[in-house]
Amino acid sequence: MTSIHTASTQPSTESPDGTAGEAVVELVPLDMPRDGVPAVINTDADLARAARALAAGTGPAAVDAERASGYRYGQRAFLVQIRREGSGTWLIDPEPFADLSIINDALDGAEWILHAANQDLTCLAEVGLHPERLFDTELAARLAGLPRVGLGPVVENLLGMHLAKEHSAADWSTRPLPEPWLRYAALDVEVLDVLREKLTEILVAGDKLAFAREEFEAVRTAGPSAPRTDPWRRTSGVHQLRDRRQLAAVKLLWEERESLAQNRDVAPGRLIPDSALVAAARAMPTTVPQMLKTPGFHGRAAAKEGPRWLRCISAARSAADLPPLQVPTNAPPPPRVWADKDPLAAARLNTAKERITRTAEAWDLPLENLLTPDYLRRICWTPPAQIDLDTVSAALRDLGAREWQIQLTAPVITVALLDPEPLPEKQQK
Repeated sequence: MTSIHTASTQPSTESPDGTAGEAVVELVPLDMPRDGVPAVINTDADLARAARALAAGTGPAAVDAERASGYRYGQRAFLVQIRREGSGTWLIDPEPFADLSIINDALDGAEWILHAANQDLTCLAEVGLHPERLFDTELAARLAGLPRVGLGPVVENLLGMHLAKEHSAADWSTRPLPEPWLRYAALDVEVLDVLREKLTEILVAGDKLAFAREEFEAVRTAGPSAPRTDPWRRTSGVHQLRDRRQLAAVKLLWEERESLAQNRDVAPGRLIPDSALVAAARAMPTTVPQMLKTPGFHGRAAAKEGPRWLRCISAARSAADLPPLQVPTNAPPPPRVWADKDPLAAARLNTAKERITRTAEAWDLPLENLLTPDYLRRICWTPPAQIDLDTVSAALRDLGAREWQIQLTAPVITVALLDPEPLPEKQQK
């Protein structure tokens, strides 16, 4: 195990009313890697050296990645951090290399430790890094019942140390990377091994380690998310528009901005903010000067590309094929309207949710980790034609629930579907 000094606890103090106060925990600042700040690997020779060292290391590998969200187009990794016992910490710049498969080969068979792995696995895969086994400290902290699961709070809670996170939103495409950022990046993987051990102890004590292993594997094998239908509909503020021609304008502006952002390798919002796209769609200007007076349409990208944006508005004004106001969905309606639309379904949901909440409390699990809320809504809105433990289990499995979730929730849901409690009077029509 990695040796990390943890916090000391000061004796409890007496409060003004004479009663003993709570013990004060002094957090140990974690501000410098034990081995110093590593140099960034950006040559083939140094990458091969890192691979040899990591292959000679022992135990799991702590892995992290830094992106340039909000600065560059997409979510690719601009720095990869890896630490393994016996090999030290390595900071690798992926940009000069076709891929990092040599590092992936060096870690063959090792368990990888990541915090919030679902945020990093896609960008790691893009550079040829694919874990064979995974331990996710953020997900483990959730299942362990910790109140806050960000890396900083988990480190404070379990290790009594303060891990600064001030560079998490930095532009990691900057070259050369400043030394304080590299120090921050190295520290992020410094603590993961010992956190894994602490969290494993908690999960074993709560009989939840098997649950966690199943969740880790589900995250590891999930793959990238499927492309969204009409991604332009996620433009912030687009829900305010109730005119199909205005929606067409947002769609065309969004697509044009996306193309320009990809070509320039810049985050789309740095060209033109979402609010400006919606404002322009609402105003439907007819000249470039009018366009540039639209709120949010300022800066170089607005002025220099004014004709480009105006062409989108003009095309929307003359378009014959307009997008619908809403995209068809097979999701149940919002639960707030269930009592009016289907009182029996509302009773099923109320009953099931109440009992699943008790199950979550008994296991000290967050409700949303015990079972995805959307799964519960779907099965309560449209239950199996024949309701029994086998059909409910199969329906949950088809929705994507893991086996441990089915084991804990299927019996509860089955009873709720068969014998729902009446709705409270305030929820009845």
